[in-house]
Amino acid sequence: MAVSDEAIVFLDKDGTLIEDLPYNVDPRRVRFAPGGRAGLRLLAENGWRVAIITNQSGVARGFFTVDELDGLGRHLGQMIAGEGAQMAGFYACPHLPDGINGFGIECDCRKPAPGLLQQAAVDLAVDLGSSWFVGDTWMDVVAGRAAGCRTALIGHEWRGEPASPDRCPDLAAPDLLAVAEAIGRRPGAASGRAS
Repeated sequence: MAVSDEAIVFLDKDGTLIEDLPYNVDPRRVRFAPGGRAGLRLLAENGWRVAIITNQSGVARGFFTVDELDGLGRHLGQMIAGEGAQMAGFYACPHLPDGINGFGIECDCRKPAPGLLQQAAVDLAVDLGSSWFVGDTWMDVVAGRAAGCRTALIGHEWRGEPASPDRCPDLAAPDLLAVAEAIGRRPGAASGRAS
């Protein structure tokens, strides 16, 4: 599939969109992070679709299965839709170099590598250079920059000084709502609420 000029907002999952509960795949325990709900609403109003990009080494550690992770992805899609936004895709790296169950490999999809973003760009026909990657750690910034996205850093690290130029985001903000306010309308988006 050819890549188009459509832009998207890629979101890290834990600590960015939802509260960070390590290795959680139980939908009953999932809650939006501060600014997550309002941020999604504003992104939708401004014509942005979102896709989740997340490291999920709990699979490689044997804490949960791919099926359980996929179930969580479907639940997140419902939560996002409940805020009037559209989840275009859910991309998760299940690997860890010393993992088990066949997931113990070196890969190009575990952030800070850009593999998940590159795969999503092909699958969803989006222009990485016009897209944003929003996350709460330096790994998100490095992955986004390596893929050619603009990057936003939120959460507890947003006020800190980057250790190196590749860890310097285009935007630093306290939460997803602040990012949505800063990036505004998607280029080429029609006026009014996204459907």
